[in-house]
Amino acid sequence: MSYDILFSPFKIGNCEIKNRIVMPPMMMGFGQFDGTPTEEMITYYEERAKGGAGLIATEITRIDDKTGAAAFNQLGISQDYHVEPLRTFAERIHVHGAKFFVQLHHPGRQNVGLMVGTIPLCIAMDRLTKKFGKLLFKLAPSAGKFLLHHKIVPAAAAPSKEAGVSYFSEGRVRSLRHGEIKKLVESFALGAARAQKAGCDGVYLHAAHGYLIQQFLSPHTNRRTDEYGGSLENRMRFLLEIIDGIKKVCPSFPIVVRLSVDELYSRLGQTGRGYTITDGVEIAKRLESVGIDALDVSCASYDTFNYWLEPSTFSYGWRTDMIRAIRDAVSLPIIAVNVIRTPDEAERQLTEGLSDFVALGRPHIADPHWANKAQSGRASEIKRCISCLYCFESMQTNAYAGKHGECSVNLFLGNENQPLPRDGEGKTVAVLGAGPAGLSTAELLLLRGFNVVVFEKESRAGGQVALAASEALKARIGWCVTDLENAVARLGGEIRYSTAATLENLHALSPYSIIAATGGSPIVPKSIDGIDKPFVYPSTAVFTKEIDPKNKKIAVIGSGMTGLDTAVLLAEKGNAVTVVEMADTVAPGIWMQHRDDALPRLAEYGAKILTSHKLVRITDDGVLLENLKEKTTVPLPVDLVILAIGVRPNSALLGEIKNEFPRVYTVGDAVKSGRISNATHSAWEVVLKLKVEN
Repeated sequence: MSYDILFSPFKIGNCEIKNRIVMPPMMMGFGQFDGTPTEEMITYYEERAKGGAGLIATEITRIDDKTGAAAFNQLGISQDYHVEPLRTFAERIHVHGAKFFVQLHHPGRQNVGLMVGTIPLCIAMDRLTKKFGKLLFKLAPSAGKFLLHHKIVPAAAAPSKEAGVSYFSEGRVRSLRHGEIKKLVESFALGAARAQKAGCDGVYLHAAHGYLIQQFLSPHTNRRTDEYGGSLENRMRFLLEIIDGIKKVCPSFPIVVRLSVDELYSRLGQTGRGYTITDGVEIAKRLESVGIDALDVSCASYDTFNYWLEPSTFSYGWRTDMIRAIRDAVSLPIIAVNVIRTPDEAERQLTEGLSDFVALGRPHIADPHWANKAQSGRASEIKRCISCLYCFESMQTNAYAGKHGECSVNLFLGNENQPLPRDGEGKTVAVLGAGPAGLSTAELLLLRGFNVVVFEKESRAGGQVALAASEALKARIGWCVTDLENAVARLGGEIRYSTAATLENLHALSPYSIIAATGGSPIVPKSIDGIDKPFVYPSTAVFTKEIDPKNKKIAVIGSGMTGLDTAVLLAEKGNAVTVVEMADTVAPGIWMQHRDDALPRLAEYGAKILTSHKLVRITDDGVLLENLKEKTTVPLPVDLVILAIGVRPNSALLGEIKNEFPRVYTVGDAVKSGRISNATHSAWEVVLKLKVEN
């Protein structure tokens, strides 16, 4: 397929973009206390510019240090000293033909109370002693959690306190004073002026995803009774004053508004809360009338989290109707996010006239050279984003440890200026297993110049991931395996399918090193009475279709990600499912977005969830549970018992191998059960430490 529109130029205001590919704003945490860009941050963005993106927008960039700092390691444009470092940043982007917009941001009630007023102190302490950061990030994870839980933090500034804190945030909320609103309007305008002075090409206003500007737009979060609240005209006043302020201090400087056009509370069954696409259309019309230069169409907020940062179950194009409603209402250039992962999908959206630009956020995290690969006929080489959400989860988790976000499929994220040494000298390395850990290991070894042979006992690659991807809504997860297989083949590696590793065939290779990625097997606790009954199966039996029950009563033991996925699959087929979990909460330890994705689907099918219940015995007609809170036994009649209580490493061959060969390592589930990100990152660590000896 040719991509004639995708790689044609288009203008936003007076700024011509070389193609229709936008890397939209995404916080990854490469910054520092004072808001100036680190070399690591610039290199991360520059790699995407090298990769062919036409327009690159910065992450959330604070315009106010006291109430508007959303993270310790965030980019800033709140002070004049930000101008020159930002100029260097912009120049590095411009060298590669990309344009560079700065996203102006304030979190409002979405802020974590721990951040309010903290940044000015951090800047001062960091200038006093460089040891401050290390001490802060040592204490922040535990101390921060304690302070937030007990609300011993300043209140976040918001349009009005009545809506309270948002989902995913903690602390307290207060209403902005009238004078503070005027001051923030001025701060947004000054931020734009600094961006222009630094040689940037335009600004993004973040009026989406539940941050301050959108909070003013929403009747749910804006309950003010002055001129900034009430009618839509009043609720838009804050945004319109910001736009007017920018136009006064830097005329003709392109302004893009990133707008949530529908808060989508209706998707949570909360019809009547917030605003809908009808209001979104009216907001878009009024924004066009005041002369903004483009509209980036998004949706939802943190309260409706999964509808702006989608899990893997959301399909390509699910936002189309919302985007179309805006496209039909205005003649502005439209930038749109629509779960686009491939060049074909991008070209199709442009050809249909749905948007003028395609916003590829997570795809640029997964593969910084997405655009160049598509343009040069190498679309099959693109490492596709699998929507696993690890980028956001890791960014949030690492923020309090002074680290950046990571990616499950792009192990070079944050290491863009540190290429692997090409020192393998053709030495042969045997990799045992072709799951994500084994294939990632193979790809990295090949990039280092080793000769690689992968042994895979099954007829296909993927291991546990291949099973998970067999669920229709999770098929995208399997892309990581396909893309790794393609990379290994392209780099000259060999994968021997249906071939188990043995001492004999390993000796035949005389390998320099062996890396075991033999995965794991479902845990079946022999200590439980009745565990060997014929109606007890591991969860893998459901995904392999070893069993395909319908209209049965089923107990799924364990509410981890595997347990929830198994329960959904069974419930969809008309089975009466009960999920049993020992912990006090469902899905303990799982990133909340995955839980929030699975639980409504289980509820839709009438599945039940029993927390604080422990499997004690399996009887002829079901299971006997212990209610851990009430210390009582609970019989549960079922036809089938499905075990989803974890994975045990496959290590049967390892002892023999270590006695026979030098330099034997293990990666992935062969070390410890984990997710795709754990598997691939363990491969990175092992490949980096493998030393070449003569």
